[in-house]
Amino acid sequence: MSTDSTEDMSPAERHDGDPHIYADMAPRDAMVLLASIAIVALCGIVYELIIGTVSSYLLGNSVYQFSITIGFFMFAMGIGSYLSKFIGGNLVAWFIYVETVLALIGGICSLALFFAFPFAPFLYQIVMFFFIFAIGALVGLEIPILTRILAQGSGTRRSIANVMSLDYVGALIGSVAFPLLLLPNLGLVRSSFAIGLINIFVALLNVVYLRRYLPNAKRLFAWVVAVLIFLIVLLFLGTRLTSMAQHNLYFDQVIWKKQTPYQSLVVTNNWQRGDLRLFIDGHIQFSQSDEHRYHEALVHPIMSYPGKVERILVLGGGDGLAMREVIKHKAVKQIDLVDIDPAMTDLGRNFAPLVVLNGGAMKDPRLKVYNTDAFVFINKPGPLYDRVILDFPDPHNEAIAKLYSQEFYTMLKRRMSVDGVLISQSSSPFFSRRTYWSIERTMASVFPSTLSFHLSIPAFGVWGFNVATMKKGVIAGPITVPTHYLTDASFKASQVFAKDVARPSGAPPPVNTIFEPVLYQLYLQDQRTMIHHTKPAS
Repeated sequence: MSTDSTEDMSPAERHDGDPHIYADMAPRDAMVLLASIAIVALCGIVYELIIGTVSSYLLGNSVYQFSITIGFFMFAMGIGSYLSKFIGGNLVAWFIYVETVLALIGGICSLALFFAFPFAPFLYQIVMFFFIFAIGALVGLEIPILTRILAQGSGTRRSIANVMSLDYVGALIGSVAFPLLLLPNLGLVRSSFAIGLINIFVALLNVVYLRRYLPNAKRLFAWVVAVLIFLIVLLFLGTRLTSMAQHNLYFDQVIWKKQTPYQSLVVTNNWQRGDLRLFIDGHIQFSQSDEHRYHEALVHPIMSYPGKVERILVLGGGDGLAMREVIKHKAVKQIDLVDIDPAMTDLGRNFAPLVVLNGGAMKDPRLKVYNTDAFVFINKPGPLYDRVILDFPDPHNEAIAKLYSQEFYTMLKRRMSVDGVLISQSSSPFFSRRTYWSIERTMASVFPSTLSFHLSIPAFGVWGFNVATMKKGVIAGPITVPTHYLTDASFKASQVFAKDVARPSGAPPPVNTIFEPVLYQLYLQDQRTMIHHTKPAS
């Protein structure tokens, strides 16, 4: 009589490659796999968002970066799904191994990208595409594996419906959780560690609950626990590792940093030179050594135009440095400052080194701060302003470029008094020549008169500004407040443009609109070709 009956054997003991091994899977076990599907989708979308966000911070052009990330990630998922047909044997074990590798690779992706960036752009691109393809392929492997397991118990039609619906639900949760919870609370580096931990907890859950399907459950458990401990250590070291990555990006010591829902804020200081610097998303905003040149030019020329200067609007400028110059004018009665990020205005109001630099201007009783989007603020009914100061970052992505659009200037014009004057920082006419003159032409399409000028700021190079007035023929008067740099003579000289920074000959620069957002593309083209600006004209 035969004694090799398989009735009392566990599924794993019967045969790893038995295609019917999961046909009698208990409902509880099936629920574990279904929950795993939602979490896998959640983690996959967050890894995708992390890579896209890091690339946007470091390289700019968020539309391009997210498009490339999403496109190649989906392509890699397709490759992973295709390769899954070659996988046989114990599918639960395969899923756990894939989930563990995904936790490791995904967990370190953000940190690796930050460390790769300072060395060379091509190296960053290689590392970025490695993570996109690796993570995408692993996620693409997991979904078909889980579908095949569940199909043995509930049929192909039902398993596909369950898997796809939970996959979309998980993707929704991940896409919402990243900007609202993970990014503002953990930052990019620790967010990737945290999502890696979620992946490894899924693997651990499957080892524990589905161990009867695993011939090597103890070995798998030990491997998963080892990776879990590794990621926990990385999570606890997240702050230190983030600091190391940031020191690779900045020459000076990082003395303050914060990831907000809107941007990454970093303050550095060179103690030997006494040079405080602010960076937003990796882009320098000011250097203590020469910021007075920029802010004096941003404020005092338009304050010298004829007419009232009682009500002032400052858009951007949450650091308070433009405010320091505005409050020198005693005729000013009310200042409205609009900066979308409360962390930025809190920095200008409360961070001691910056308070010293801005002279406590953010606590002036004439100032009222609005933490809202400038576009939304200006589109609402409100008072008329005598002077408007636009202190926005360069248009290095489409979200900022809309603040240099024809529509935005039209809305501003409706909120300006009859003698109103507006000024905008406009990037560099040397390094971003087409960008600079496109901003001027966009303003000229809305306002009766414009004036362009530029100056040298050592931390930035040659920098440009554009002024727009509500009336034709008005000119700036003498500067009547104390300055460190700006004089009437230097302001007049700044309106003379040499050949290599003057308005390009030929076709006029394009007007930037919301419907045709050409400005940020011009800006990116200027950045890629700025080396040619140094070559003599033929």
